[in-house]
Amino acid sequence: MTGKKIAILGFAFKANTNDTRESPAIQICISLLEEGANLKIHDPKVSKKQISTDLGIPSEDECIKKPEFSRLYNDKKWNKYSLKEDLFDDVDAIVILTEWDIYSKLDWNAISNKLRTPGWVFDTRLIVDEQKVLASGLNLWRVGDGTRN
Repeated sequence: MTGKKIAILGFAFKANTNDTRESPAIQICISLLEEGANLKIHDPKVSKKQISTDLGIPSEDECIKKPEFSRLYNDKKWNKYSLKEDLFDDVDAIVILTEWDIYSKLDWNAISNKLRTPGWVFDTRLIVDEQKVLASGLNLWRVGDGTRN
C-alpha cells in the first residue's frame, strides 16, 4: 500500500449524521495509513477536526501549517476534500464506507478519467450502480455480496 492514493467516501457511522462513534471508517483508515497509503477523505458532515481526533493524526495541511505537528505526521498522510476538489485526481482506488446518497449518483465516466490505471472501486455499502462503474472501465469489488468484477 505504500504510496497508493485512496479516496475514502464517507467517514460517519451512517449517512445523514456526523456521528463517528464506532464507525468502521476509523480503523480502516488507520490501517491504510499504517500500511503507507495516502488518503483523500470526503464526508459531507464530518469535520476535518473530528477526523483528525478519530485518527489521532493531524491532516497533511495542518502539519504543514504547524511544524510542531510534524513529529506526529510521520508519513501518515491524509486530507479532507470536497467532491468538487481534486478528490479523485491520481488515486488508485475509491473505498465507499458510508451510504451517502450522493455517492450513488457519481459520474463514474468522469471519475475514471482521473484515476490511475487500473482503477478500483470498493463498495462496502452496495450503493453504486454496478453497470455504470464497470462501463466506465473501472474495476469493482462489492463487499458483502461476493461480487468482484
